[in-house]
Amino acid sequence: MSEPDLTTTEPRPVYVIGAGPGGLAVAAALRARGVRAVVVEKSGSVGASWRGHYERLHLHTTRRLSALPGLAIPRRFGRWVARADVVRYLEKYAEFHALEMVTGVEVTRIERAADGEGWTLHASGGRMLAAGAVVVATGFNHTPALPDWPGRAGYTGRLLHAAAYREPGPYAGQDVLVVGAGNTGAEIAVDLVEGGAARVRLAVRTVPHIVRRSTAGWPAQRTGILVRRLPVRFVDRLGALVARASVPDLSAYGLPRPPAGLYSRVRQGAIPVQDVGLIEAVRRGRVEPVAAVASFDGDAVVLADGTRITPDAVIAATGYRRALEGLVGHLGVLDERGRPLVHGPRTPARAPGLYFTGFTNPISGMLRELARDAERIAKALSRRERRTRSRTGPRP
Repeated sequence: MSEPDLTTTEPRPVYVIGAGPGGLAVAAALRARGVRAVVVEKSGSVGASWRGHYERLHLHTTRRLSALPGLAIPRRFGRWVARADVVRYLEKYAEFHALEMVTGVEVTRIERAADGEGWTLHASGGRMLAAGAVVVATGFNHTPALPDWPGRAGYTGRLLHAAAYREPGPYAGQDVLVVGAGNTGAEIAVDLVEGGAARVRLAVRTVPHIVRRSTAGWPAQRTGILVRRLPVRFVDRLGALVARASVPDLSAYGLPRPPAGLYSRVRQGAIPVQDVGLIEAVRRGRVEPVAAVASFDGDAVVLADGTRITPDAVIAATGYRRALEGLVGHLGVLDERGRPLVHGPRTPARAPGLYFTGFTNPISGMLRELARDAERIAKALSRRERRTRSRTGPRP
């Protein structure tokens, strides 16, 4: 991977911020169209988020439907690719496409260039980077979000975000409370049980939809692809029928079927939990669903139903923030929740030449949609560059 001269202003390349799957895919798609792209990554290597995830993690999407443009994921990685193999794939991807990479440099603010053409990127070390266009790919799981529970600051027990969890060894023989019943919380709870934790409770604020990762060889991802453009109410009914046929009723164990439809919840940003052992662990009493966390009091955790418990550790699988406010918040391109107003090949009307990828969590699979976005963004940017060249003539 070559490192470009960061002070170069002519020609102005496309700067891609973030060397995760989304950023690498866009850079490769641009390179394939003859558009120069430079990937800037604040960490020292590609795939920083994937390197930091817990060891047990596998893709919930199939290998064949998770490849990025221009390079298949090796068959030897299996159908459900492990975290470490995702990292290996991303390393090989950057090498295979000979991407221009700058690591160890953080872009902190993006502004319109003084001449009105392109963008100026403020980066660590006092660098000022001149870009013809910018693609922001800093990731869906950027900054761990920990709720400001009453009494949290004075809690004397061990509390950590799921981002700091790696493997179950340190929790063997302990009483652990996992907070959050999304995919991360569910999988960590199962990991703890299988790793020898003495007791594992799962604090549930909103009951999730649970789906089988694969049924008779048919992956849930393919269903997600097929139904994503169908009417919401129709998919909700279909999802309820499938759930009754394939997922046992866990109401007696504290996990009733959700009142809201599956796809209605997806449209609100809640992706179903893919079962990687949670159903069986709950039925056997090895993972105990409990009420949501209401507050902390000294060494105790107070649940919403008034129960007080004193676990050895609390692992908060409470999600992440996009943390885009400092980077682009002043440009008026974010909604009230801090998410980009547009993504993929669309560019904000007030910020032409600024693109976002990887800030949605689609039912059809994150990596699949990143790959599709990359091709669309590259097509839009190559058209934009052709228009610029026809107007100004080729750059020296």
